[in-house]
Order: sequence, then C-alpha cells, then structure tokens
Amino acid sequence: MTILDYLTLARLHDAYLQAFADQPGPLFGRRRFQWMFTHGSPGQRQEIRVVEEDGELVGCYRLRFPEYDNTHIAWLDPLFVRPDRRGRGLGTRLLDEAAERARANGRSLLFVETPTEGSGARFAVAHGFTVSVAEARRTLDLRTADWAGFQRMLPQVEGYAVELWTGPTAPERLADLGAVMAGMNDAPTDASMEHAHFDTERVRAHEEQIVPGGLDCYTAMARRVSDGAPAGFTRIFLDAERQDGWALQTDTAVLGPHRGHRLGLLLKLANLLRMREREPQLERVITWNARSNAHMLAINEAMGFELLDEWNTWRLPL
Repeated sequence: MTILDYLTLARLHDAYLQAFADQPGPLFGRRRFQWMFTHGSPGQRQEIRVVEEDGELVGCYRLRFPEYDNTHIAWLDPLFVRPDRRGRGLGTRLLDEAAERARANGRSLLFVETPTEGSGARFAVAHGFTVSVAEARRTLDLRTADWAGFQRMLPQVEGYAVELWTGPTAPERLADLGAVMAGMNDAPTDASMEHAHFDTERVRAHEEQIVPGGLDCYTAMARRVSDGAPAGFTRIFLDAERQDGWALQTDTAVLGPHRGHRLGLLLKLANLLRMREREPQLERVITWNARSNAHMLAINEAMGFELLDEWNTWRLPL
C-alpha cells in the first residue's frame, strides 16, 4: 500500500473534487476522504496508486480487497484522472495496473461503479466491463418534506418495538445488529457474490471506525416483543462535522420471518423523524437502490424520494 502524507492526501482530495465536480449529490469531505485512503474498512486490505506529472497530482486508483468473504473480488473505489489530463491514456494505464494488482492478489473479478451516462460509463464499456447491477440514487429534500404527513404515515405494527440510537452501537447490541445486517444478503447483487457473515467482532470493528472515520450515525432496530428477537434495521450516516447539509440513507433490511408487517417503512420513518428532531439544519438525504428492488423503491417513493440519477455496478473478469 502507498503511504500518503498529509500534504499528498490534501492534494489528492483536491484532485478528487475536480474529477467528480460534474456529478450531482454529495462528495466526500476531506476528513472522511483522508480516513478512507489511510485506514480503509475493517476486513479489507487496500492498495493505492497516485500519479504525479510535472509536480502535479493528476490521477489515482484505490483497490479494495475483501478478506472476510468474497475473496475472489476486488473493487476499484475510485479510479479517477483530473479533467485537464484526460484523453492521454492515463486512465487506461491505471486500469491495466489495477487489474494486474488484483490478479496478483488472487482476485478473479473486478468491480467499479459509475453513472450510466458520461465518461465513466464510456470508459467501462471500452475496456470490457459489463453491467452487473443497475442502480439509482434518489434524494429527499428535508426543507420541503411533509413532516406532518410522515407522522401520519407511521404504521402501527403490533407485536414489535423500535429501538433508536445515535452514534456507534453499544456492546450489548452488537450481536443483534449483526443478525439484522445479514438481511442485506437478500438485496440484489452480482450472481457471483457470496453471503456476508456479520459476527460480533466484525460488527464491533465497523462500529469503532464510525467516529474516527469522520461520521455520525442514526440507527433504528425493530424487535419482536414476545421474545426480543431482532427483526430489522435501518441506518442514516452523516458527516460528523455537518459541513455539507447531506445525510446518507444506507442499509435497510427486515429478516424473512418478520416481513409483511410494514417494518421497513416504520423503521425508515422513525429514524428519519428522530434525526430531523436532532439535526434541523440538514437539507437533503440521498439513498442508493438497485432498480430491481421494487419493495424498497416503493417505500422510498411513498416517502417522497425523487430520482437523482442512475448508476451501474460494472464487472470485469480477470
């Protein structure tokens, strides 16, 4: 792995902002970006390649190698070239090098995400990638949202209780959070993907990175009252420094035995309403979904999320 000093990280973040300036939606703030490029994620190794020309930082890739499961894959997250240095073959050289490094690490499949239109998609097609999962991003404008309507939409679900908390998960909840996180294995994904397993130590490692990684988090988890069984969860992440007005709605899952009670809608609304009470300055929430995930799309649209843009996860056999 390339070891990046503070000055290089700052220059790299500036190049990243230039490379993705034409994309709508939030970009990583400097603190979060620097954490990603120095620490990565638990259970993943990473390699970083930075290219300088004439004393200027002009391109980069970051390769992520999962180690808990799916050890046959690597993620390009991201690969970028500064706009004023494109069209000279640098992106191709970076991709070729990244593919070779992935093969050297025993990986047989490379993934990357881009919008469905634009230079990233054209680059992926030109280099042999094919679409793995079709995705979409939707946003909810919190400044104009119907908050009274959200209160009325809250379903009354008999036999279940919702627990709400902010920040990293307490030790006594880690095992239950891991149990409901496993529900994400049912989400649409590439056919080659193995199910992820979330034991307590894996979940603990992720929770311990929330604060130093420059994030804060709102979580809602449902339990069946009769036996306390964890039934589902949802999470919203936001920049710990509250700099950009955005929040990121991430995973929502309900375990199979507990479906059909409208728990997904209950969890998302309860979590959003609580966040609104504590974070009235936030302006927008953004979320990702596979375009084939009809159930979650219906929930988001009922809440007023509007389509922002469409993306693809691309795959390249190595």
